[in-house]
Amino acid sequence: MTVHRSRFHRSTRRRRALPGHPLGRRSPERASGMQRLRVRLASEQGDVPGWVLITLMTAGIVVALWAVASDQIVQIFQNAMAPFLNGSL
Repeated sequence: MTVHRSRFHRSTRRRRALPGHPLGRRSPERASGMQRLRVRLASEQGDVPGWVLITLMTAGIVVALWAVASDQIVQIFQNAMAPFLNGSL
């Protein structure tokens, strides 16, 4: 059985700095927390397929609910907004 470390654990081995890396010559283990955060946020890596899946699933749920209960949803919205619009909805 193989146990994999997450990216958040510090490694005991030294890493070589990559050319053009935002941290320069400093290794990620020695960089400050703010520098690591900046590098991570500036990185273009991400879980794009996961976000696309979440977005599509959310849109599908909204469409399904709207198809089934559109009249009730409109009525709930009108009842919620009526006190603020003096019943002119």
